[in-house]
Amino acid sequence: MPRNGQPEKKQAECAQCVPQPDPKKVEQPHKKALINRVRRIEGQMGGVLNMIEDDRYCVDILTQVSAIKAALDGVAIQILSTHAKGCVRKAVMEDGGDETMDELLGIVRKLIR
Repeated sequence: MPRNGQPEKKQAECAQCVPQPDPKKVEQPHKKALINRVRRIEGQMGGVLNMIEDDRYCVDILTQVSAIKAALDGVAIQILSTHAKGCVRKAVMEDGGDETMDELLGIVRKLIR
């Protein structure tokens, strides 16, 4: 107890560190924004499909494919950042996080291929 006799307040846990019934289930802190981004990407995919069906110019289609890849990379980076700042940080503080760090490095390898 601190000097004032009051119990010490615990630091609020981040949303991604809140225990879940399923250890592989994590509540995304910016879930709504992520869903909106993925839905936009979904719309872009539909646009590419239409462009192919309409026999559009190859370079225009490839430009849209490139934009979709960049948008997906943005989603991946946001989720990766949340994972590193939440799940990985928690694992490192609790038990050194060796297994979690290996998992993180494995997914980074996949993302940069």
